Amino acid sequence: MKTTYYALGLHMHQPPGNLRLLIDTNEWEAQQIIKCYERAPRYADTYKDIVSFHVGFSGILLEQFTDPEIVSRYKKFVDIPEMIERYRQADNIEIIGMGYYHPIFPLIPREDWAEQLKRGKDIVERLFKKSPKGFWPSEMAFSMEMIPALDEAGYEYVVVDHVHVKPLKDREKPDCFKPYRITYEKNEIAVIPRNRDISNAQESGMNPSWFIDEVTRKLKEYSSQEKARLVTTWSDGENGGWFRQMDENSGFFGYFFAPLMEKIKEKKAGITPVKISEFIKKYPPRDHARVQTGAWNVASTSGYDFSQWNGSESQKRAIEKLFSVRRRHHDVEKKKGLTASQKKKIDEAKELILDAETSCYLFWGDAWIPKLYEKLDEASRLLSL
Repeated sequence: MKTTYYALGLHMHQPPGNLRLLIDTNEWEAQQIIKCYERAPRYADTYKDIVSFHVGFSGILLEQFTDPEIVSRYKKFVDIPEMIERYRQADNIEIIGMGYYHPIFPLIPREDWAEQLKRGKDIVERLFKKSPKGFWPSEMAFSMEMIPALDEAGYEYVVVDHVHVKPLKDREKPDCFKPYRITYEKNEIAVIPRNRDISNAQESGMNPSWFIDEVTRKLKEYSSQEKARLVTTWSDGENGGWFRQMDENSGFFGYFFAPLMEKIKEKKAGITPVKISEFIKKYPPRDHARVQTGAWNVASTSGYDFSQWNGSESQKRAIEKLFSVRRRHHDVEKKKGLTASQKKKIDEAKELILDAETSCYLFWGDAWIPKLYEKLDEASRLLSL
């Protein structure tokens, strides 16, 4: 008899300085968002004997959580240090890693990949005392070339949108309910297909009965011989009215999550929550696949390319500027006889370049691209030694 496991994931991110901007300009929205982060460990504790799930934070969001001003100004809504401690104590929450500044890795200079990965992992380990085993690519933007960097950073698995996963076996139908192995050059990592359709419902709203029926229906589409099936759903955890609903009984955790856990407790759901790291340890993926370059479907895009982030001429020019300033940094950094003051400016420029790689500056197109240029222009000024 096959066992159906359920890997739920929530993605959390705010661009640099956004928590301060929110509480300066829209205190109601700031309250809605900060409470989204607080609910996850609270509900994990309520159902600690039943549930396991996953939460990923961008490094820059975690950095904002440690800002004394942010901690002080948000305390009337949420005690952030206490919230972090609850995540730290929640053994049933698997914290997964991200790039520090939430970059679209295939669209940024490759020489920055390792630093974005290391810094993202380091801040998770520092705040939560847990080393992330899984990786969430920002905007689910993935390419096979990322595998060596992820493997060398110590990640065991990466979550990608299921529409991009293609088995290597001839004529084998892609199976979005099992992990695969993916290899690039000499590096290998497990890939976890995130079911796009059910994840879209998770983002917008669903009830437990629909979810159980939909999982059952979709599983019947695959005549798998696997002993265990893995249903993976992932969405933003703080965007949209569904997650920001202040009446918890009408939002994700009160309307969907808690009732589903009750059904699972009563053995009426036919699914078992699981941490992905534990699943792949018990059921190591055997079959190999490749992953087509792509992202998740956002706004009006399909995710089969990166058009949401590089589709316009202004976006393309901004990316070219990023690469140009990064090359300038590389050249200046190699100069001999630099003074301590000059080295400090070079380091400051590097931080601005990494900041400029934040996906949000491209996602919102012409509205936010000036933020990217602001960072790069200042970096260029610092590099004019």
